[in-house]
Amino acid sequence: MRFAPSPTGHLHVGNARTALFNWLLARGAGGTFVLRIEDTDAERSTRESEAAIVRDLQWLGLDWDEGPDAGGPCGPYRQSERLHLYESYAHELLNAGAAYYCFCSVAQLEADRQAAVAAGRPSIYAGTCRALSREQAQARVDGGERPAIRFRVPDHDVVFSDVVRGDVRFAADVIGDPVIVRADGHAAYNFAVVVDDALMEITHVIRGEDHISNTPRQVLLYEAMGFTPPVFAHLALVLGPDHSPLSKRHGATSVAEFRAKGYLPEALVNYLALIGWSPRHGTASSDVDELMTIDELSRKFSLEAVGHSAGVFDEEKLAWVNRHYLKGADPLRIARLSVPYFVEAGVPMSPDDGGLAFLAGAMTMATASVDRLNQIPTRLALVFDYDAARALGDPGIRDEMAAAPARSVVAALAEELSLAPRLDRDRFRSVANQVKARTGQKARGLFHPIRVALTGKPDGPELDLLLPAIDRGAELPTGAGIPPIVGCRERAAAFVKALNPSG
Repeated sequence: MRFAPSPTGHLHVGNARTALFNWLLARGAGGTFVLRIEDTDAERSTRESEAAIVRDLQWLGLDWDEGPDAGGPCGPYRQSERLHLYESYAHELLNAGAAYYCFCSVAQLEADRQAAVAAGRPSIYAGTCRALSREQAQARVDGGERPAIRFRVPDHDVVFSDVVRGDVRFAADVIGDPVIVRADGHAAYNFAVVVDDALMEITHVIRGEDHISNTPRQVLLYEAMGFTPPVFAHLALVLGPDHSPLSKRHGATSVAEFRAKGYLPEALVNYLALIGWSPRHGTASSDVDELMTIDELSRKFSLEAVGHSAGVFDEEKLAWVNRHYLKGADPLRIARLSVPYFVEAGVPMSPDDGGLAFLAGAMTMATASVDRLNQIPTRLALVFDYDAARALGDPGIRDEMAAAPARSVVAALAEELSLAPRLDRDRFRSVANQVKARTGQKARGLFHPIRVALTGKPDGPELDLLLPAIDRGAELPTGAGIPPIVGCRERAAAFVKALNPSG
């Protein structure tokens, strides 16, 4: 199997799914997965784009056995480094009479196309240069003309078997003689792909259905050069929620964008695998049954279970899958991944091991209720950001906290915390019970004033998780790489002072 991206932009999730299906089949069947860079479009291809595609594939966990960096027995693996091979096979086809020189100008080809459209005929090459003898064509080449090379399509229908779609038939009169080498000497896509797939011993070609119209030309080229065509499987396109082709108007579409938004690679891989394929083809299954690691996916994947209907990319479903993986992930890993998002949110940090351990300890409060990594800083903002005066600047909060019952809770809380060690879960419960005994307040009347006084907000994570995390942070050494955190004791004292500015 192979994945052969053109390095002209970002890796689109539709192409990422194609790469994934190839990888899953290769790994599940004990096959070989090849990465080939199709960079014959010299004007648009860049090494920067190639590097970005490679990073995205590696981030997804899709490794390859052969490729530009890995090497292999069938290299080189960039088309720009294989031009001599295309030239050699093109001349073999010329010598065999299976190809011919075409001298038609761009203007002539466009005029012929418009005439065909006006007459209701297929817009294919008119065959103007097909009848030129070799001597006539060579004389023009010797005279300085720079022709393209066209493949001479045989006069018979082309039938190929597609694993997803069954037998597919194309009539010869709708194919037309394709250019295999352009006048500038560069191999055309269909020709280069056939030469590469044949020489790289590709046995299965899995790609998008937009390539179906290329397949008959490629099948004929395989036959003309004496190669056995591979098994073809054309995947239905990935659509947006409105059932139109997935595009920028639907929001994020590239792997890099979803990575930047804070999705985990295992979640994106799991979700992409389920677009157009089901591990329980033809049987009912629950959402939970379809949450699988990449290794589980490779063991269950089969082309026969790939559907021929288009799949819809629903980011809400992706978020659901991501939430599952966030909850089950190693907290230290999530802490490390969340650091750039804290920095982006204005919480500067470069934590050392102790700082990361602190963040990891706080992750349970976040991963239980967020969909993406970039939502974690907001969820944990109460740990890092505290301002009693700002909280009381909200008229609703000030009126509530100025009432006698709430005021008594806050005063008792401040006194109890001034005598207590830093909080853990048990100590917080003990302090809360003492405040309850002193004030007679309970339930919301007890815990809501405690929450507002120690966080400055009327809602947030569970207090017996949040408050111990705040006090653990307050004990971090200065060099931990985490911004200074105001402890619960200091917060309670500050809130009492803000609530009673006159003393």
